[in-house]
Amino acid sequence: MFVAGSMAQGLIEVERKFTPGPGTEERLQELGGTLEHRATFRDTYYDTPELSLMRSDHWLRQREGSGWEFKCPGTAGISGPHTEYLELTSEPAIVAKLCEVLGAEDLGVGDVAAVLGALGLQEVASFVTKRSAWKLVFSGADEEKPLLRVDLDTADFGYAVGEVEALVHEETEVPTALEKINRLSSMLGVPAQEKAPAKLIVYLQHFRPQDYQRLLEANSSREATGDPTS
Repeated sequence: MFVAGSMAQGLIEVERKFTPGPGTEERLQELGGTLEHRATFRDTYYDTPELSLMRSDHWLRQREGSGWEFKCPGTAGISGPHTEYLELTSEPAIVAKLCEVLGAEDLGVGDVAAVLGALGLQEVASFVTKRSAWKLVFSGADEEKPLLRVDLDTADFGYAVGEVEALVHEETEVPTALEKINRLSSMLGVPAQEKAPAKLIVYLQHFRPQDYQRLLEANSSREATGDPTS
C-alpha cells in the first residue's frame, strides 16, 4: 500500500495492492460496488542505466493517453504494509524534481520528453494493462467518504494485481481511509499482511533480472538503515 499526495497537495492517495481471485468481481458486486469502466493502456517507465530513480524509490511513468507521473517518497506516518508517496503530474514540476533527484542543473524546460536525453533517462519497461475499475461507498451517514476505488489489472505478460484506493484531502484523514481500505480488503479475502508486488517489479523480475536484483539490494539496504520508504 502507498499513500501519495497530489501535485498541489490537494489530494492524498491511499492505496493497497492485493492478489485478485476468480470471484473478486462478483464479491465487489455483492458489496455494492459498481463497475465504472474497462480500459486498456500502455505504461512506459524511464530511469538511468544504473536505475538511480528506482533505487531511491522514485518512479517515472508515462501512461498512454494520460501523460507523465512522477512518484517520490513521502513520510510514512503509519506503520504497516504501505509507504507514502508524493505524486507529481505537472510536467514543469516533474522536470524540476528530476533535476533535483539526479543532481542535475535545473534545465528550466517544462517538457519531460525534452529532458530525458540530457538527464540520461531511457525506457526500462513498457507493458499493456487491461483494467476494470470499480467504485464502492460503505453505507451509513458517516461512511459516505472516502469513496473507495478498486482497480483489477492484468498485464500483457500474465500478471494480475488488484488495488484498493481512497482519495482524501488531509493527512489527518489517512488513518480512517486506511481502516476502510483494510476492511474492504478483508471482505475481499485479502490476508492482513499480504503485499502484492507492483506490475513493474514483476516485469523486471521476468525480463530484466539484473535490474530486479539491483532493486532488491537497494531495498535491503534501505531496510537495514531503517528507511521508512522501503
